[in-house]
Amino acid sequence: MNHFKTFILMLALTGIFILIGTAIGGRSGAVYAFVFAALMNFGMYWFSDKIVLRMYGAKEVTQGEAPELYGIVSELTSKASLPMPKVYIMANDTPNAFATGRNPEHAAVAVTTGILRILTKEELMGVIGHELSHIKHRDILISTIAATMAGAISMLASMARWGAIFGGGRSNEEGGGGGGNFLFVLLFTMVGSFAAMLIRMAISRSREYLADEGGARLAHPLSLAKALGKLEVASKRIPMEANPSTAHMFIVNPLKGGGVLSLFSTHPPIEERIARLEEMARTGRF
Repeated sequence: MNHFKTFILMLALTGIFILIGTAIGGRSGAVYAFVFAALMNFGMYWFSDKIVLRMYGAKEVTQGEAPELYGIVSELTSKASLPMPKVYIMANDTPNAFATGRNPEHAAVAVTTGILRILTKEELMGVIGHELSHIKHRDILISTIAATMAGAISMLASMARWGAIFGGGRSNEEGGGGGGNFLFVLLFTMVGSFAAMLIRMAISRSREYLADEGGARLAHPLSLAKALGKLEVASKRIPMEANPSTAHMFIVNPLKGGGVLSLFSTHPPIEERIARLEEMARTGRF
C-alpha cells in the first residue's frame, strides 16, 4: 500500500511540475529548472553519506569497538540479504538514528550514544531493522527525486513571479491587464509550490511507514514499537540540534511541531506508527 501511495504521490508531483512548467516556464524553462534542480540534488545524493556523517560528527566503529551494535547490524543485514553497511556512532545524548548512502553497496547506519544507553538489544534491533529497510528500499534515491521535482517547481515559480513583476509594470503602462495577470501568476505559483512541498512531505511519511514495516519483519513489531515510544519521550526531554534539511533521515523527527505544522512534517505521528506496529503483532502479519 505504501509503495502504491509513493507512486501516486510521485505522479502528482510530476503532474504539478509539467502543469506549472508548461503554463509558465514553457518547455525550455521547465527543462532548465529541472536540470538545475537535478544537478544540485543529485550532487547531494552522491555525497550525502560523507556530508551528513561529517555534519553530525559521526565516527565509524569496528566490531571490536562496538561489538553489540556491530553484531546487530551484521545479523540483520544478513537477514535482509544486504551488503554490510559501515557502522557509525554519534556522540549525542539525544536518542536517534539514521541511514544514508546512495545505494546498498555504499550505505551507512549511524546511531547516537543516547540511543545505545536507553534501548534494550531487542529494541535496538527494531531500530536497526528500520534503517536497513530504508537502505533496501533505496529511500535516499526516492527522496532525492522528490526533492528534485519540488525544487524545480519552486524554481519555475520564482522565475514566473519575477517575470510577472517586471512584465506587469509595462502591461499596466500600456493599459493592459497586467495587474490581473500578475495576481494570477502569483496565486498560481504559490499554490503550486505549496502543493509540491506538501506532496514531498507526504512521500517522506509514506517511506517511514514502509521502513517501519520492513524493520518489524527483520526484528519484531513490538520491539520497534517500544523503541519508538522511548525515543519520542526522550527526544522531547533532550532535544536535538538538527539541520532541517536532514530531519527526514532520522527515525524520529528531531524537529517538533504539532497541529497544522504536522502537515509539513517528514514523519508520521509516533502514535500512529506504534498503532500500526501493534496491529502487525496482533495479527501476526510480519
